[in-house]
Amino acid sequence: MPASGQYRRRLARSLAVAGAGVAVVALPLFGATGASAATTEPTTTAAGSVTAYPDDLDGWIRESLDVMAQNGIPGSYDSIHRNIMRESSGNPYAINNWDSNAAAGTPSKGLLQIIDPTFAAYHVPGTAFDPFDPVANITAACNYAADRYGSIDNVFGAY
Repeated sequence: MPASGQYRRRLARSLAVAGAGVAVVALPLFGATGASAATTEPTTTAAGSVTAYPDDLDGWIRESLDVMAQNGIPGSYDSIHRNIMRESSGNPYAINNWDSNAAAGTPSKGLLQIIDPTFAAYHVPGTAFDPFDPVANITAACNYAADRYGSIDNVFGAY
């Protein structure tokens, strides 16, 4: 597609979002045929009060980083991404049914493979109370890593 066509799509999407007052559009308005046409950048309304993130690994990490910043939880995009890829390969519904946690009846769950008691103890208000929710999982796991290791940035193996 010519660059001017891409610009018109991005402009139309931005205007639609700003005009509606809420970010509800994830696909371009003209000729969208699939998720591959979705934006990969957060979208902010004209009022600047609501930010919508893409419903993918990049969006989940970026939204988590914003929640973490609001709650004083340290961590970087690269460290979160590195740990997610090691723990779940980016699958928010990953469950470990074979390790010692699973044998004890509390399998590790989600993107950063957190067990239910740890999730409950380190859950960050304002996120879903669901260990399979990507943003809640990342944020709680990073909160735990900050308490235990100083930051998710200091985690290079199973924790």
